[in-house]
Amino acid sequence: MALPPQFLDELRLRTPLAPLIGRKTRLVRSGRNWKGCCPFHGEKTPSFYVYDDHFHCFGCGAHGDAITFVMRAEGASFPEAVERLANEAGLEVPKPTPEAAAREKRARDLHGVMEAAAAAFRRRLRLPEGAEGLAYLKRRGLTEETLERFGLGWSGAGRGTLIADLKGEGITPEQLLEAGLLREREDGPPTELFFNRVMFPIRDRRGRIISFGGRILGDGVPKYVNGPETPLFQKRRSLYALDLAREGAFRGGVVVAVEGYMDVIALHQAGFGAAVAPLGTALTEEQMEELWRLTPEPVLCFDGDAAGARAAARAAEAALPLLSTERSLKLATLPPGEDPDTLVVKGGPAAFQAVLDGARPLGEALYGLIAEGRPAATPEQRAALRKRLEEAAGAIKDRALAGEYRRALLDRFFQATRPVRPGQRQAPARFARPAITAERTRAAQAAALVAITLGHPWLLPEVEESLAGLDLGDGPLAQCRAGALAWLAEGHVLDSAGLMDHLAQVGLGEFCTRLLRDAGLPAAARPDAQPGEALDAWWHFFGLLRGETELRADQAAARQALAETNDAAAQRRLIRLTQALEALRRGEWNEGGGPEAAEASPAGANTTP
Repeated sequence: MALPPQFLDELRLRTPLAPLIGRKTRLVRSGRNWKGCCPFHGEKTPSFYVYDDHFHCFGCGAHGDAITFVMRAEGASFPEAVERLANEAGLEVPKPTPEAAAREKRARDLHGVMEAAAAAFRRRLRLPEGAEGLAYLKRRGLTEETLERFGLGWSGAGRGTLIADLKGEGITPEQLLEAGLLREREDGPPTELFFNRVMFPIRDRRGRIISFGGRILGDGVPKYVNGPETPLFQKRRSLYALDLAREGAFRGGVVVAVEGYMDVIALHQAGFGAAVAPLGTALTEEQMEELWRLTPEPVLCFDGDAAGARAAARAAEAALPLLSTERSLKLATLPPGEDPDTLVVKGGPAAFQAVLDGARPLGEALYGLIAEGRPAATPEQRAALRKRLEEAAGAIKDRALAGEYRRALLDRFFQATRPVRPGQRQAPARFARPAITAERTRAAQAAALVAITLGHPWLLPEVEESLAGLDLGDGPLAQCRAGALAWLAEGHVLDSAGLMDHLAQVGLGEFCTRLLRDAGLPAAARPDAQPGEALDAWWHFFGLLRGETELRADQAAARQALAETNDAAAQRRLIRLTQALEALRRGEWNEGGGPEAAEASPAGANTTP
């Protein structure tokens, strides 16, 4: 008996690929993915890439998921590979019983039922009875390509239409009931759940239809209806447009969770191809895990009113126990009275991009979310607020991270509640100088490193591996890094003008120009800087951004690589890493790396990684 698809999906979900493959070959960061030398054929130049749910070797063509990797790497059969991975993941492999076989067959049949229903809904949208629904979608600005891509349809205006449509395909009312397309009635046979509604297919991460949502036109209630829980559909595990967002995230898009179907569709049409939405509920733990599979720091987008603030606070508190040093959240706020759909219609993609650019890391936003609406005028009120802040930090299971959050929250608390002494005047907020924070300093250091790279691309061959493994977040600096490495791989002449032309073609020209004009950049980023000066400065900023722990690991790996290859490039990398580590330990803080770097001019201030 074949194993149930749901079990195999759960097994893959619980088996991170990078740690599994890292046992067989050394992997280094390459953007948000990993790369290394292929374990299946001998190579000195890495061409083996590991993504969130599959691996691919551009040298020998090896490709697959966790199960495939164990089969190829260890010569295991499919059942052996599944058994081994299941043991590590704490899962029990389903036993081949007649009941399990029947469930599997029903699941396969139900996927076929859902596809047939989706085709029927799409056909009805183009019939005269679907004209009202089609006109509604057109009024919302959706193109024909978007209608097809999302498979939008019309449920029909008459009772029994879906049963009649699918009867000729051998699909029974009992199957429709099990798929969640019909509902039981006390006074008669089952009837359609979706009636007179625009239909939105809901797919799993592999693109299979698992349920539908329907929007009624006019003043009926509820406005939106989702299908019920079925063998295919569990609302708490599902995100609308997750299958499309996987591709969007892979191509460098910002992963953003918004509220509704139409918000997601409008954003995809506007070029934000990694947008998703929960299905009418607050984000669940399972949905957050899905977001983190796409990116370490997804953006949650909320309305700019009181309800949006409450939703942001609930999401933040739900996320706290799940945070780690490898995954967090950003929070973005829409202008009052707008949602992503209306914002894009009025202001175009730039209007929503501004919302994303203004997204704040959870650690920065959390104090305001907790303190909002909590007075702190009396000792009792201040003690209650402080207790609430400490409880929030204590909810984080990672003890080191919890300590950092507690320190940051209490720093804000003491700053906000410190009484003003008699005769002391508090400066107006508009004259306050931006605080020199670790985040601002790191942003300025990352901007300097990327600017040096853009101004002196001849150094890319030497720094490629180190640059690819550096954590630059998901913003424009990371996109510039990805564009530069892709340009290098294509074998171009290594000149700054050629690189800038390439980045302009992928939509980064304005950002890069603004970055290189920033008066706060170090001298090494200027075109007239000497090669040695530029290279020294690059490694200086790399060391500051990488940190001592990671530099030690890099140094050990470089030493091993030199011993194995006796390669001149490996020797240069080891020397540079050693120098960077020693400089960091000595506390060297050269031009552009000190506190003044945090006070970057407006161009640099907008380059937060």
